[in-house]
Amino acid sequence: MRLDKYLKVSRLIKRRTVANEACDAGRVLVNSKVARASYEIKENDVIELNLGQKPFTVRVVKVSEHVTKDGAADLYSVVE
Repeated sequence: MRLDKYLKVSRLIKRRTVANEACDAGRVLVNSKVARASYEIKENDVIELNLGQKPFTVRVVKVSEHVTKDGAADLYSVVE
């Protein structure tokens, strides 16, 4: 699954276009490297979001195309 779609499905970022713009601006790191929106996300990848004051780091637990609102938090675990 693409990085921008994963960020939207997991509800880490509200809209896919915002996720795409954050990736283009270099604010999203995957495994400590700047990642493009088209990056293919895999389990155990570490995503770091630099959107606000503090960076937000999560580890990908599961990749799924369709998830309910309640199940979105099960796709990742917070590292920091």
